[in-house]
Amino acid sequence: MAKDKFDILGPLYNEIGVELVDIVGGNPDGIFLYVEIGDRWISPNVFKDEGHQIRNFDDTEVLSDLLWEAWYAESDEGGIKRWSILEYEIKDGKFDVSFRYPDEVDVEVIDDERRQAALRARFGDKPVVYPPMPRTAFELKP
Repeated sequence: MAKDKFDILGPLYNEIGVELVDIVGGNPDGIFLYVEIGDRWISPNVFKDEGHQIRNFDDTEVLSDLLWEAWYAESDEGGIKRWSILEYEIKDGKFDVSFRYPDEVDVEVIDDERRQAALRARFGDKPVVYPPMPRTAFELKP
């Protein structure tokens, strides 16, 4: 008998949670993952509520691979659509996953405000601390 997609996705979403806990270095409470995805590209953002501020963590190749696997587990056949945005939150020892689909939002149009709106909806006006720029980065000036 063929596996139901939920037999595949349930453990995958659990693995994603395990990887998120590893990324933030411990306590899972307050983790928020925001992902936009399209054909051949992915943009995951990992955040952690630290009380007075929200910290943004760098994602990992493992996380991206798990997200790709979850996205491809959703078939575009039979009227079932693959999601465009995934929001994954860990709170009080439980995870909650919600999706937005291509007919709701066009992620092919770049719009940083979508991510900012998702952050404000969960964390209000808390400041977000981003990782430092890599040493190899450079600043372009006009």
